[in-house]
Amino acid sequence: MNEKLRRDADAIVAASIRAVQPDEAVRRALEGREFPGRVRLVSVGKAAWQMAKCAADLLGSRIEAGVVVTKYGHSKGPIANFDIREAGHPVPDDNSFAGAQAAIDLVRGLTPQDTVLFLVSGGGSALFEKPLVSGGELADITRQLLACGADIVEINTLRKRLSAVKGGKFARLCAPARVYSIVLSDILGDPLDMIASGPAYPDSSTAADAKAIIAKYGLKLSDGALALMEEETPKQLDNVTTQITGSVRQLCAAAAQACQSLGYEPVLLTDRLCCQAREAGSFLASVLQTHAGQGRRLAFLAGGETVVRLTGTGKGGRNQELALAAAAGLESVPGGAVFSVGSDGTDGPTDAAGGYADCDTLPALRAAGLDLYAVLQDNDAYHALQKTGGLIVTGPTGTNVNDVAVALLDG
Repeated sequence: MNEKLRRDADAIVAASIRAVQPDEAVRRALEGREFPGRVRLVSVGKAAWQMAKCAADLLGSRIEAGVVVTKYGHSKGPIANFDIREAGHPVPDDNSFAGAQAAIDLVRGLTPQDTVLFLVSGGGSALFEKPLVSGGELADITRQLLACGADIVEINTLRKRLSAVKGGKFARLCAPARVYSIVLSDILGDPLDMIASGPAYPDSSTAADAKAIIAKYGLKLSDGALALMEEETPKQLDNVTTQITGSVRQLCAAAAQACQSLGYEPVLLTDRLCCQAREAGSFLASVLQTHAGQGRRLAFLAGGETVVRLTGTGKGGRNQELALAAAAGLESVPGGAVFSVGSDGTDGPTDAAGGYADCDTLPALRAAGLDLYAVLQDNDAYHALQKTGGLIVTGPTGTNVNDVAVALLDG
């Protein structure tokens, strides 16, 4: 492993994630704002704890009560008198359902003068759920969508119709109270109706869209679930004000600044990366092959969210698979490295945020008796990168604004 490139990669990751913490964004959204009646807080998503903590620090006793629902391992302790809960992600579980019910109970009986402070971050689709089908069927449909490589917009289009709180339905449950929604975006282009499946935003997707997705992937749904696909979601909500506080654009800008501070010339390729992880990794390695040997220190950045098509039963995540897929192309680029991380600190069902590969990764795999293409076919990037020292582990970060992948070239 190129130790210098790995140190630079770790420094870029750390600086990028620090820059997109939700604290300052929530502070900007709340400072100077007054709420005339009672205030109750509901915070959902992977960054829910961090966002709720900042709101509590700013508003103090103005918040009567709160419910916080975040991913397992993402809570950092008590906040005021809030009900802190952890639940399943990416597949919702009984704790997801219980958390949503607690939030529904919290917003009952409010008046038009009252406010529900609704803090939303990525992961909220799974973590905040009251299903209109059985939990088992909801989990099965979610697994089908993840396995076939459906993107987040397609997944959320179906989730909204299977839920009592998504697609604007939670805001309707809050009425007549006002809803002030602060959103940390984890979807490319910041479509407010898709982030966490838009619990407090009018839904732009239609029943026809939902049925087209089912047909596209050949999904298997019960008759009851298919009937829900025919029902339209709220298209107008008069009690909601929404403010976006962060997105992948900020993550890319922070990564570019970190690269520049280390002496690399940053080049933003895209902040809407949305292809398969393997393709993205191979592409970034090919970019480095093109520019290698010119004596320049370059950093090519791509923000967004790739997808993994499951072809095996191994362990990994999209960022790890992206990095590992770059290994073949990097073998001929001694001064090159590719790394990719999820800003929330988790990548798939693993304890890693992402992965790192350079020219030594492929030889190290061979030395360990592993075939790169067989590993990729089995979706087992985690164990392969574990053997090469290529795992990037940050722990839960308290934020979630998509992923960033970087291709470094040192000369």
